[in-house]
Amino acid sequence: MAGERILVVDDNPTNMKLVSYILSARGYEVRTAADAQQALAMVETFQPRLILMDLQLPGMDGFEATRRLKGDPRTRDIVVVALTAYAMKGDEEKARAAGCDGYISKPIDTRGLPGRVAGYLEGQGSGGERTKG
Repeated sequence: MAGERILVVDDNPTNMKLVSYILSARGYEVRTAADAQQALAMVETFQPRLILMDLQLPGMDGFEATRRLKGDPRTRDIVVVALTAYAMKGDEEKARAAGCDGYISKPIDTRGLPGRVAGYLEGQGSGGERTKG
């Protein structure tokens, strides 16, 4: 689904560059935001189809940003996938309770990421489990 707009929200510049590079190389139109406030402002003009949302952000965290996005009729249909180092039992459930449509843990599987993103864009709630690995 090349050409789809994706917003990567991460306060770690290395992670942001890596994810952006991987997805841009697959033909996605990728923009980045270093915090939740910047992401919420960017959504107004960029209108992404999917957001990869870090949950541990300075200031407003990714949980609250996702709740705001899902609570707004203008942005509720954007697919929001938690992209986080949270990997403890129950963390995926917390992300989904906040409104995340999916969950990808860090460290990022660079080979599997494009397939997972494509799966979420195709409406497969699991992010295309067939593409793991």
